[in-house]
Amino acid sequence: MKKQSNPFKYSYDRLEDIADHISEVLNCPITIEDVHHRLLAYSTHIDYTDPARTSTIIGRRVPEKVINKLWKDGTIPALLKNDQPVRVEQIDEVGLSNRVAISIWKNSEVIGFIWALESQKTLAEEDLLLLKLAADAVKNMLLPYQVRKRKNEQRSQEFFWKLLTGHISEEQEIADGFHQLGIGVPSSYSVFMIRLLDEIEEKTEKQLNYLLETTQQVQILLTTIDYNEMIILASPKTEQSGQPFNDLKQFVGSIQKQLAERYKLTDCILAIGGMYNLITHVHQSYQEALSAIKVKERFATETKHLVSFSELGIYQYLDVLAEKRKNTNFSNYALARLEAYDQEHHSNLVETLEQFIECDSNVNIAAKKLNVHVNTLNYRLKRINKIAEIDLKNINEKFTIYLEIKLRNMHL
Repeated sequence: MKKQSNPFKYSYDRLEDIADHISEVLNCPITIEDVHHRLLAYSTHIDYTDPARTSTIIGRRVPEKVINKLWKDGTIPALLKNDQPVRVEQIDEVGLSNRVAISIWKNSEVIGFIWALESQKTLAEEDLLLLKLAADAVKNMLLPYQVRKRKNEQRSQEFFWKLLTGHISEEQEIADGFHQLGIGVPSSYSVFMIRLLDEIEEKTEKQLNYLLETTQQVQILLTTIDYNEMIILASPKTEQSGQPFNDLKQFVGSIQKQLAERYKLTDCILAIGGMYNLITHVHQSYQEALSAIKVKERFATETKHLVSFSELGIYQYLDVLAEKRKNTNFSNYALARLEAYDQEHHSNLVETLEQFIECDSNVNIAAKKLNVHVNTLNYRLKRINKIAEIDLKNINEKFTIYLEIKLRNMHL
């Protein structure tokens, strides 16, 4: 069998040149992307394209809705597993026509992708072999790009740690640091954290970076790893909704969902520190994110659906109150009475009271949560009133005993 000649054995000055040459050889539009689906080059001399490719060229990255769809239909997982061409069927809802994709590998790592749009023809078997040769040629041109990228990452991480630890605090010095990295100073931002159970190894780090690099919900400014934590400086895209904090919260929910669906990472804790306008408060936002993580670990059930420091309410202050109580023999009379009653009668009046207050004193919602009839709950509340000698219509009495219950739970 005659060995196929390699039309890509020549040297190229630019990625655009090789994209055009691949397009000429295969007679179809070509795009070249990095591993995070940012556009590196595209062929220019073929007229036809589709909406997905047009959006990619205009935005310099593949639209997030297209990436999500390609994950769900198995295309991207297949590209990340081997170096064989993968056919992608037309997906009208995201403007994707038939195409073939191939991943570009350096040793055991994917460093990019080539996408060939089958607008003029369907690629035959010999075309797919040519696409593999093209991927090898593009790899050699991407290697210097990878080296530059790693150097930039090292510089940005060093700068980020200085911000997180408060080693630089002057506004002008911080602004200069952003400009040196080619990053605009954010008008608003927050520190976002992902904590895993175990140390973040290289594979997991790449998965986390992939999610952050491909998101278009918020702007990711800086990232770093600290053992089992990924720390992110994120800025909301306020022009989208006018609700920047809500944008960040939605982004966190999206990341958590994708971690579970794509990588089976379900034991993660995600939290956001405070949102600030002055760039000198990165250290404070980081400390708040750490506090939120700590609270979510300690009160996992109660704070399951809370993601930000500002949402934690009284949980922000429990450590301070607990520390204050350490050197005192204070005992809350009402709570002590309820605890004694529960112990003697094997009842659960303390839990009932806690759930009732958490449900904003709504007996119908609390009864459902406790899985009891409303009449049963009303009876228990009357017993609580009598035994604890408190007025559950008095917000101060109610809130005080609620705090005491939370402090008690910290030591159970």
